[in-house]
Amino acid sequence: MFPFDVFTAYTAACLLLVISPGPDNILAIARGISQGRLAACISASASGVGILFHVFAATAGLTLLIQTSNIAFYIVKFIGASYLVWLGIKVLLNRNLITIESVEAKSYKTIFATGFFSAALNPKPGIFVLAFVPQFIDPSLGSVSIQMMIYGAWFALLTTLGFGIMGVFSTQLKKFLVNRPKVLQGLNISAGFTFVSTGLAVAFMKQR
Repeated sequence: MFPFDVFTAYTAACLLLVISPGPDNILAIARGISQGRLAACISASASGVGILFHVFAATAGLTLLIQTSNIAFYIVKFIGASYLVWLGIKVLLNRNLITIESVEAKSYKTIFATGFFSAALNPKPGIFVLAFVPQFIDPSLGSVSIQMMIYGAWFALLTTLGFGIMGVFSTQLKKFLVNRPKVLQGLNISAGFTFVSTGLAVAFMKQR
């Protein structure tokens, strides 16, 4: 069902997307620096589940509804953009998303929820899944829905693994960040602006 050359090309494209800077891998890296490897892995897993949400939605036709219905599109866009901008403003005000100081640790439930909603409430991955994954699907090889689910699940798994690795290795940055408060502050400001700019990009995204 999955030709090796096609699957390899798809995997390479997914990996390029995973390593591209964005709010979700920034979350995993921040959790790794601030709260350790387990927190980073939980955040990464939440992003993967968020991608799965879009895969299920695309397979079920919900993403197609967002593409064709103005009301549905703008509702989802408003919710997603508002959440990302809110996260960004919160980071800019508090500047404690990335910290090496002893602060109250976030519960793993909170870490998972933040990671999941960051991915699931952003309509861009849903539009991407619907536009990107079908390019690798061949109806002559079997069920389109099954192919969509498997390709999508593979993308979600690569997202989890990629973000997890980033988060785990980010724990090594603690040694570098000690006695470098300006660098730490700069990382928090950059993270905050990334969330806000992504939210604004979603807000101004046009329906295709």
